[in-house]
Amino acid sequence: MNQYPYNFGRGGSVISAEARNRVLRNTYWLLALSMVPTVLGAWVGVVTGFTLFSATSPAMSLLAFFAIAFGFMFAIERTKDSALGVFVLLGFTFFMGLMLSRLLTVILHFSNGPSLIMLAFGGTGIIFAAMATVATVSKRDFAGLGRWLFMGVIVLLLAGFANIFLQLPALMLTFSVMAIVIFSAYMLVDVQRVVNGGETNYITATLAIYLDLYNVFTNLLALLGIFGGNRN
Repeated sequence: MNQYPYNFGRGGSVISAEARNRVLRNTYWLLALSMVPTVLGAWVGVVTGFTLFSATSPAMSLLAFFAIAFGFMFAIERTKDSALGVFVLLGFTFFMGLMLSRLLTVILHFSNGPSLIMLAFGGTGIIFAAMATVATVSKRDFAGLGRWLFMGVIVLLLAGFANIFLQLPALMLTFSVMAIVIFSAYMLVDVQRVVNGGETNYITATLAIYLDLYNVFTNLLALLGIFGGNRN
């Protein structure tokens, strides 16, 4: 683990070009595989109407989510050098799919809900392709962005927690836009870390990039629902 709490999967040492390519290839394969339990978790959540500790307050539900999520991340870091780490990561992505189901349920109540979901998925894919391409071909080192991006994540966490109580639409919109910008930039940093050999473990590399994709997708979908949702 790095010095920053958010930076699970963002450590490593410089390795050979062959090893870098192997880590990058395995990362992309595992990233693609991680989408399967995410979709499955989301489907289960939508069908069952899953909500995390729905009987408690929103603040307690948020704290419970962070406790479970960071527990998974800690377990991934502890098992990242064995095959067990892959299964722990896939379990985490299933859990994140469950957490995504509440937003999907809201979006699916729109008459154009499925198209909004596909649009958000496609938009996230385009953003990732662009960031991965820049990270691969650019000679510039983007590692210095990490400290500033982490500060942005802290601001997002504080704003998100505050809006549980304030319920300000403007703050929610600002939150989503900032999240898309911050985690798109994190894609750039995280992919380049693998490309440059700064990350030697494909499981932790996958975890970092998965979190970037997840946050961009959810916030892009939220914006599309606000501005493009057609009520039945």
